[in-house]
Amino acid sequence: MWRVRQPSAPAFNAPAARRLRAALGMGPEHVAHGLRASYGLPYVTPDLVIAWERGAVSPGNFELTALAGVLWCSPGELLGRPRTLREHRIARSVAPEDVARAVGTDLRSYLRMEESGQWRGDERQSAALAQVLALALPDFVAVTGREAKLAGLLRSAVTTRRQAYVRPVRKLVPLEPDVLDGALQELHEDYQGHMAATLSWGGGSRSASDSGREFLDRVVENFWTAVEKRTA
Repeated sequence: MWRVRQPSAPAFNAPAARRLRAALGMGPEHVAHGLRASYGLPYVTPDLVIAWERGAVSPGNFELTALAGVLWCSPGELLGRPRTLREHRIARSVAPEDVARAVGTDLRSYLRMEESGQWRGDERQSAALAQVLALALPDFVAVTGREAKLAGLLRSAVTTRRQAYVRPVRKLVPLEPDVLDGALQELHEDYQGHMAATLSWGGGSRSASDSGREFLDRVVENFWTAVEKRTA
């Protein structure tokens, strides 16, 4: 069964970089020297390392890999939750050549998909991608470009008859039928109940509309929360 885990925005984890450096008893100057001497990054100075650790700037892909090497950690330990295909690959310390080989495509085609953010693999290749990058289901949906379509289906499901959307949603999200139906029911009831409660308190249609719009803006996140309850 798919693992379900809440997705969130990715970012360089500046506090983690600072914490890992301190745990090794290294100063910013030691990190900068390691990056210059061992990874061929002559421009890295202690000031740049400090800027990374303060979150003022973020390291690039190779800089991140090199920094992880100097700090004796995996690149994933220096990242927040990854969202893009490239970020997931870097977080797992997997070379692009290995991903391309696993999914059965040439390296150039795979890198184009990484750069464009548009996954074009078929179902077999998508399953291989999920396996090689150990993607949880929310991550798989996001990196294969299905999240926008899922959001549209979920908005329709909670605002109209949810039963009509069980099958279309399941085509995008391979969950057990009872898990999916229960999650959609919970979303539908939450949305309808929230709207009714807002109106009953005399907030007026504008207040109800604003509240409902906020719920719908977060409908994918709310969906994964409901699914997680049923698969934990």
